[in-house]
Amino acid sequence: MSGAGNDFIVVDNMTRRLSVDYARMAKAVCSRHFGIGADGLLILEPGQDCDFFMRYYNADGSYGGMCGNGGRCIARYAFLAGISGRKPRFAALDHVYEADVLEASVKLCMKAPKVLKDKVLAHDTSGVFVDTGSPHFVCEIADVNTVDVTSVGRAIRMHRAFAPDGCNVNFIERIGQNQLSLRTYERGVEAETLACGTGSVAAAISAAVWHQMPSPIEVRVRSGESVHVSFDRKDDVFSNVILEGSAHVLFSGVFEYETESNVILDPKSIQRIGQ
Repeated sequence: MSGAGNDFIVVDNMTRRLSVDYARMAKAVCSRHFGIGADGLLILEPGQDCDFFMRYYNADGSYGGMCGNGGRCIARYAFLAGISGRKPRFAALDHVYEADVLEASVKLCMKAPKVLKDKVLAHDTSGVFVDTGSPHFVCEIADVNTVDVTSVGRAIRMHRAFAPDGCNVNFIERIGQNQLSLRTYERGVEAETLACGTGSVAAAISAAVWHQMPSPIEVRVRSGESVHVSFDRKDDVFSNVILEGSAHVLFSGVFEYETESNVILDPKSIQRIGQ
């Protein structure tokens, strides 16, 4: 699936027939040369007092916690697969999220963001450190097309200011009254991705604080698509944060994931869904 350019492998384990080390599986199937290839792995499992539980693993096998674009993709999948209706409720980490599956997009109500540190200096770059369900460093630059996202992003991601877990790194440029251009270096992928949902929220919230931008804010991501972030604001407290953008099934099929001695996923158990 793709959420505005963020791509994911979605595995339906609502029956719990799949019993593997998810971290190891993520590294194998997300490899773009030796697996299917994706930014991350999304697992659906039964949830308590909600439609399902979402587990998200980065391409390097690390547990990613929450993923905004992944959450929008998994909401669309759950609707298509008959697991939920158009307004699923699902848990990820310690929070229950609500989504709205529309024809051309998916809206996801995000966890209220928290600015953890203001005016952080990392790798000679100042910005803010904000938690939007995942940790993000946001800095504003004059032209996002000129920044070396890989080298600068990696240096900031590993900076001692964010030890021990590191963070995602976002470079934003104001391109209109309520428009931003965003490039993101994602931890766990350890590269620039074409979109980042929690990063888009972090970018919009930061711009709202810096420039008093009103809701909604359009965030143009590297894929060329845009996501929209809307919110309610009272002083510097943000609530009812909604992330909206595309979320589509690209293809479905069978991947025989093997451990040392056996094939885990029986191809006969696969049920394909339509787009």
